[in-house]
Amino acid sequence: MRSLADWMETRIARYETRRYDWGALKFQADFDPKYRRAQMRYLGTGGTGVKDDSNAVPSEHFTFSTMVLPPGCEGPPHVHDDVEEVFFMLRGQIRLTLEQDGETFETELGERDLISVPPGVYRGLVNEGEEEALMCVMLGASRPRIPTYPPDHPLAKIKRKA
Repeated sequence: MRSLADWMETRIARYETRRYDWGALKFQADFDPKYRRAQMRYLGTGGTGVKDDSNAVPSEHFTFSTMVLPPGCEGPPHVHDDVEEVFFMLRGQIRLTLEQDGETFETELGERDLISVPPGVYRGLVNEGEEEALMCVMLGASRPRIPTYPPDHPLAKIKRKA
């Protein structure tokens, strides 16, 4: 049986060992260069179609990556029918267009803005700025259970309101 330290080391993804994968969505960029963008995987392989990345922490309940969006880059409209997708802007600005059942919603996201896109809603984006944008992308399922505390911790005895 391995130690907690050995196990936890397999669950750490350090920035210094990450590399941007410009090939994850290369089929889109080959179709039209405006779709060129790169993924840096931390947890799981996300929704780009990459089947395996031994450098990423294996995903159990959600995926997490960053995406570099060069100036003029577009992320084509797409839908995830099975999971929520979250975009969190670290740097730059994007215009995001959402569509469902003939209705369209458009918004701009800037630094430290977040949007949660529900399953079944088409989403597409454009970096209309002069500089590259950087965002976190997370794909996940439903809400996790409320955490518990060690039995000997004072908070373990507190009852939460429903």
